[in-house]
Amino acid sequence: MQQEASQRRSGKGRDAFRTISEVADGLDLPQHVLRFWESKFSQIKPLKRGGNRRYYRPDDVRLLTAIKQLLHNDGFTIRGVQKLFKEHGVKTVVAAQLGEQSFPEEKSNGAAIANDEAVASTQEKAATPDVEHAEDDALSAPTKATLQSLLSELKIMRALLD
Repeated sequence: MQQEASQRRSGKGRDAFRTISEVADGLDLPQHVLRFWESKFSQIKPLKRGGNRRYYRPDDVRLLTAIKQLLHNDGFTIRGVQKLFKEHGVKTVVAAQLGEQSFPEEKSNGAAIANDEAVASTQEKAATPDVEHAEDDALSAPTKATLQSLLSELKIMRALLD
């Protein structure tokens, strides 16, 4: 991955702390985005040393990687990611997002994660299907869980209307 390549260039070990510039380069994001995410996600807590210089732990980098995937690849909003963390736990979501474990199924009570952008993105893809590249557009486990939950709620609403 990009992170491993930057690790080789920097000569640091896997468990070494990273500066904000190293993390930003590894994630291909501007530094100000990382600072902004710190203000929106209380779970991001880099160590701050003299001159307010940030040092990110390996777990911070994993969290930032998962947040980037959820926001940029899966179409979640910041509020949607916050809700996902609250409902399923940060460690579970990060591990699922990074492919380290499967994401737990939604509870059968129909509780949904409100994520309009993910639904809109999925609807957009459905409107213009590309059969040849269907596997390339596979949804992540959290997005599938969200859509399954929304589908359950819609079925309940349809039954009530009938």
